[in-house]
Amino acid sequence: KRVHKAAVNFDDLPPIDVVLISHDHYDHLDLDTIDKLIKAFNPKIFVGLGVAKRFNIKNNVTELDWWESRKFSHNLKVTFVEVQHFSGRTLLDRFSTLWGGFVLEIAGKKIYFGGDSGYSDHYKKTFHRFGYMDLSFLPIGAYAPRSFMEDMHMDPKQAVQAHLDLKSKKSIGMHYGTFQLTAE
Repeated sequence: KRVHKAAVNFDDLPPIDVVLISHDHYDHLDLDTIDKLIKAFNPKIFVGLGVAKRFNIKNNVTELDWWESRKFSHNLKVTFVEVQHFSGRTLLDRFSTLWGGFVLEIAGKKIYFGGDSGYSDHYKKTFHRFGYMDLSFLPIGAYAPRSFMEDMHMDPKQAVQAHLDLKSKKSIGMHYGTFQLTAE
């Protein structure tokens, strides 16, 4: 159950051309919402390897491996990038699909979408491949207790370090305050 309502009602969404799905956990891949988006907008959907099996349709879904790219249009390139996390929708299918983040290169700008991640050197790897980011969306939370969540989720201090590693001009924290998943 959501802790807060969505910021925008579904009926008030602008046209949506592209959907980025970082991994198949329930809090990142709501199949009912995806079905509604497909019916309303017929967007192109980018996911990690193996995630397409979760969808009712396959024709608009593109699976990517880490560091693999696709051009969406003449001015938008989408690259799936490494992050430190895991996948699975049950205890029996962990690591059965690929998880990741995205770098969008659009109109001469670079946008990083971190999906869900713990802190590691993958932020530095992304910087070395792409250079600085104009804007980064960095996941903060569910991070408490640290002994249990440190490898999979960043706390605010680690998100600041990820911002520095990416040499991002601006960053926005995300992945907190939607679902009560942990103790923070």
